[in-house]
Amino acid sequence: MHQKWTNWLVFALLSIVWGSSFILMKEGLKAFTPYQVASLRMLFAGLVLLPFAIKAFRKIPKDKMGIVIVSGLVGNFIPAYLFCIAETRIDSALAGILNSLTPLFTILVGVIFYKTQTTTVKILGILIGFIGLTFLLLTGKNMHFDNLSYASLVLIATIMYGINVHTVGRNLKAIGSIQIASVAFSFLILPSAAILFFTGFFDYNFKDPMVIHSILSSAILGMVGTSMASILFYYLVKQAGILFGSMVTYGIPIVAVVWGLIYGESLAPLQVVCLGVILLGVYIVNRGHLNFIPFLKQKSPQS
Repeated sequence: MHQKWTNWLVFALLSIVWGSSFILMKEGLKAFTPYQVASLRMLFAGLVLLPFAIKAFRKIPKDKMGIVIVSGLVGNFIPAYLFCIAETRIDSALAGILNSLTPLFTILVGVIFYKTQTTTVKILGILIGFIGLTFLLLTGKNMHFDNLSYASLVLIATIMYGINVHTVGRNLKAIGSIQIASVAFSFLILPSAAILFFTGFFDYNFKDPMVIHSILSSAILGMVGTSMASILFYYLVKQAGILFGSMVTYGIPIVAVVWGLIYGESLAPLQVVCLGVILLGVYIVNRGHLNFIPFLKQKSPQS
């Protein structure tokens, strides 16, 4: 019973932490460029996980090190920049909602590129999710072509998340998740620092309250929203299973929307409905059946 409550506590904490990432990006962008915010995020995440990486280097086979680096680039580095660039033109709440499409793209990437077997029900879930996405973009306030193109950056990031899941699952099964994350992020420290240097980050007035605010937002984003959240997620999956861990997908956009409303972002009722449609599609994909709909319950072989 104690472990069950612990799992739910970690679930709630993880939903809040990851769901808050989108508004933290917005706060970081108040003083810095998207490239600087993303670089600070990767830099702080790498520094926090560096102690774990020192031990992990010895345990990862040399022939797998390249895949670990690619995983860090595809699954974290590039998406971090895509999200920050996107949030220069779209609300943080919308970014959080679009992020909830990650499970759908993971299945889709598996089917298209890795020839993964799927079911008719999961395909239906994907279709439902994308119907929700279509109406979400159509109903978005001021969602002209320029904003739509920036929203597509988030979709590209979620596709990269899907590619990373399959890359890790197929090539790094024997390596611990924290080992992969710590080594991958440690490799991102130098390129992140280089980008900060060449974009003029060190020329800012670090006594300026807004600069300090944006640094703190980006630091929390990296240390808590990226590195510590990854450790919490691995713990949750290990203790409660993959299915329970995947439920975080439902909590993240809700938290992101709440933060968006608190910070003055507007959200139309129809957009909330679209979020519900997307999460329904994610639920069907995760569950793989339609037993929650009485007249579509699957019959057992004995019936």
